[in-house]
Amino acid sequence: MRVAIRTFVLCALFLAGPPTSFATTAEDSAIAQLRLLAQAYEHGEGVQRDPAHAARLYCDAARAGDVEAQFSLGWMLANGRGVQRDDPQAAYFFSLAAAQSHPQAQRMLRFVGEPAKDTPPCMIVKSAPLPAPAEEKEADETATYLASAPPEKRKMIELLLRLAPEYGVHPALALAIARTESNFNPAAVSPKNAQGLMQLIPETSARFNVTKPFDPEQNIRGGLAYVRWLLAYFKGKVSLVAAAYNAGEGAVNRHRGIPPYAETQGYVKRIMGQFKRHDHPFDAKVTEPSPELPRIRSVNLM
Repeated sequence: MRVAIRTFVLCALFLAGPPTSFATTAEDSAIAQLRLLAQAYEHGEGVQRDPAHAARLYCDAARAGDVEAQFSLGWMLANGRGVQRDDPQAAYFFSLAAAQSHPQAQRMLRFVGEPAKDTPPCMIVKSAPLPAPAEEKEADETATYLASAPPEKRKMIELLLRLAPEYGVHPALALAIARTESNFNPAAVSPKNAQGLMQLIPETSARFNVTKPFDPEQNIRGGLAYVRWLLAYFKGKVSLVAAAYNAGEGAVNRHRGIPPYAETQGYVKRIMGQFKRHDHPFDAKVTEPSPELPRIRSVNLM
């Protein structure tokens, strides 16, 4: 099972502190997050749809006793929803949920026959999980963040993650910028009159045809269009893109690197701390690269 998921659960339990009367609540919350993450992968909500991974996550939560995860995995197996249909294993998970008085699971047992006699492999804890590839870990972290976000932010995050691929922007980079800019507040206004979720100044809004900066979709599209342009302008150098998003590409050109502004340098560190990549694919057809790029010192690429 993937390390990122196990680490998330262990961290959630660690943050709960020493055993107290609230320990069970903290553990239940961590298990519920596993189920929500599984749902995201099952339905492709904010991440690329991956039923096989969803089934593995459901099984992790089912093994910990989560009744809804037990039922959901039984349902996937009974209907062949992205996994091979397996009525005996479906019956196994429906039986677990039925034993906890889950009414739908009790009804489904009538249709799938006898439970499997052998314990499904995913219900057996393995002692040495392999590390997750970077892309899978990023997807897990993004889906975990989405699942744990409060409802008022989740809609904005889902919209951002849906639109980012249209502009050739990695969802994790889009997430880092929006989170740093406004923490997903579509009504945010800065002292410099940067507006909306992606904090567009009026000049940037006009440049990328944003006529309603407080409309979430327009604002996100404008911000993503700007990120796409910056990626092409700085040939995918993420630190320069982040610096330019904060201070403007002119400032990056003048200083031939990340400007010596405390705000901008702190901003770049926050973006790089979340995205954790120095290079990003870019579309060279969007714009010509910065004429200063050959003179920008690599030491400035944080």
